[in-house]
Amino acid sequence: MNPIKRIQGMQDILPEEWRYWNYVLDKGHELARLYGFERLDIPIMEKHELFERGIGTTADFFVQKEMYTIEEKKGAITLRPEFTAGVMRAYIQNGMSSWTQPVKLYLIGPIFRRERPQAGRFRQHHQFNCEILGEDDPAADVEVMMLALNLYRELGYKGLSFQLNSTGCKTCRPAYVEKLRDYLSQYVEQLGATDQERLTKNPLRVLDSKDKNVQPLLEDAPHLADHLCEDCATHFTDVQTMLQVLDAPYTINFRIVRGMDYYEKTVFEVLAQGIGAQSAVCGGGRYNLAPEIGGSSLPGVGFGSGIERIILGLKEAGIEPPAVPQPTVMIAHFGGETKVAAVKLAFELRQLGIGTRVAFARGKRSLKSQMREANNREVSYVVLLGEDELARGEVVVRPMDDRPQTTLPYADLVAYLTAD
Repeated sequence: MNPIKRIQGMQDILPEEWRYWNYVLDKGHELARLYGFERLDIPIMEKHELFERGIGTTADFFVQKEMYTIEEKKGAITLRPEFTAGVMRAYIQNGMSSWTQPVKLYLIGPIFRRERPQAGRFRQHHQFNCEILGEDDPAADVEVMMLALNLYRELGYKGLSFQLNSTGCKTCRPAYVEKLRDYLSQYVEQLGATDQERLTKNPLRVLDSKDKNVQPLLEDAPHLADHLCEDCATHFTDVQTMLQVLDAPYTINFRIVRGMDYYEKTVFEVLAQGIGAQSAVCGGGRYNLAPEIGGSSLPGVGFGSGIERIILGLKEAGIEPPAVPQPTVMIAHFGGETKVAAVKLAFELRQLGIGTRVAFARGKRSLKSQMREANNREVSYVVLLGEDELARGEVVVRPMDDRPQTTLPYADLVAYLTAD
């Protein structure tokens, strides 16, 4: 019988990987709290209508049918393909509008997209998201941008900078979209099938085309920043002024538009050096999503960062996270009463905060075998419990370095193990 394997695009996070995961997650929690964000958790499944209305029918992965949807008697439900729509639903449903504004939330968890698996991206992958809701001040944009930048900076990434753009608003964007559509229509035969579909449904997404044949055509495309209304232009200028004051390097890139329909005004990506071809490590921007899902107008701004992508970048940059502490003691025994005593001693040492392993064996197990395991597990000490030592109330401690082994009274063991 053939062994069952995991589903393509999924992953097993093995124990040796958790030193990377804990390093990233601990830093994310620390920074979010430092900036005054509170943790929110939302269901991994929502009504399909939430994403259909909230994300928009021209969002990239919606067009490509990348959502996992289950048909049920009361309507379709979908595994969340992103966080923002669910955050907005939770804000409205839980009456967060009555809280002190703005509401600052962060989330960590899996999202699901039926996409082609690639390096650092899986059909189930995990994100760290931060959102500021109920505030249209450009300073809020800068705050989430700097939180994202500082996350990568404190993890050890180098050469960090922003790619920045404004996608305007419902007042100024439609006229620009028509100008862009007119420009791109001259080259429709040179566009691939995906970009032709984008041209029909959302021309802005053509600006983000990865097609090498299309990219030269975009060099002379009109820039949205040149067609902003007064409010959007002032907002964009204020964001840039604050980034300059903070010495945060940025480049205006008119092709940064992001993949969701709900973005307006500020959009950005964080770029890093020394991590291979995929230099964009996270992105986000400003949005007003609430009216699309039945709420009142509510400004929001946030970012999402893929944890797997962060970890891949750490490895590519040669950044080693701290090692996960392992038990420093292993107790060897000879079965019978010595095994019972070993189990008791292990629990006593753990209660005192001393990481301890016990050599398992249903019957007798050779000391050589137990010492081999201790060496493989890189413990610092092996505590030997034999029948004679047990009768005398003693233990033999064998350091796993060059120091000689010693026999101690049972009562002196903790002091010996913690003397270093």
